[in-house]
Order: sequence, then C-alpha cells, then structure tokens
Amino acid sequence: MAAALVAAGCSTQTEQRAREAGQQAAEAARAAGGAVQSAADDAVRNVERANDTAQRQAAATADAAKQQGDAAQASLERAGDRASEAVKDAALASSAALQTAEVKAALIADSRVDAAAINVDTDDRVKTVTLTGHVPSAAQKLAAGRIAHEKAEGYEVRNDLVVHP
Repeated sequence: MAAALVAAGCSTQTEQRAREAGQQAAEAARAAGGAVQSAADDAVRNVERANDTAQRQAAATADAAKQQGDAAQASLERAGDRASEAVKDAALASSAALQTAEVKAALIADSRVDAAAINVDTDDRVKTVTLTGHVPSAAQKLAAGRIAHEKAEGYEVRNDLVVHP
C-alpha cells in the first residue's frame, strides 16, 4: 500500500494518516460487527422467550379447554341420568295410575260394593294397592278387598277401609 501511495505522489505523513484512517475504519467495522452480532443474539433470545411464553399460554389454554370440556361432559352425563330417572318415574306413575284406574273401575262395576267413598292408591315402586275410605258393611269391605286382589295381580293389597254402618 505504501508503494502505491508513493507512486501516487503522497507524502509519508499522508501515508500515515491513510494507515490510521484504515485502522480506525477496521476497528469501527469490527465494533459495528460486534454490535450487529450482539443485536442478533438479543433478537434470538427475545424470539426464544416469546416462543416459550406462547407455548406456556397455549398449554394453559388447552388445559382450561380440557377442564371445561370435562365439566360439560360430566354435566351432560348428570343431565342424562336425571332424564332417565324422570322417564322411569313417569313410567312408574303411569303404571300406578293405570292400576288405580283398573281397580277403581272394577269396584264401581261390582254391584256388591258401594265404591263412592272408596279411595284407591297405588305405589308402583313397592307394588302395593291401598284401599282407604269407608263402606257401610264388613261384607262390602271383604268384597272390595277381593276385587282389588283380582284386578291388581302382582300387587299387595292393603285393605284399610273402615266400616261405617
């Protein structure tokens, strides 16, 4: 380089200044390269931190969604169980109502019994038909009990009728 400067007609002092300027430029380039590298390293770390945060948030959101899904499923299962129980209860109630109607109709149809003051209650859960109220004679009480036994097959009949002559 010195030969090129001398050939170009530069003095030693100019040559020295050119060398110093070249060294300063080289140092500035090294410093700028270090700053660029440091900035790049910082950017990589920031991206990694942002990625970690996003992954944690996504995992937390997924966990919350799973918990809500599990809760919804459990709620649906409970609702299904309650609906099933309600259907069973309705079936029992309709079966009991049918049994009650059949016994009451048989009592009304039989001329041996004055069924006007006889109440018939059926509990389908324990398979029991209960006669309550009053009749004018012991014979009518016995007849009402027999009629209920005949109509309520598979049911226990409780004859709680009271005789009021």
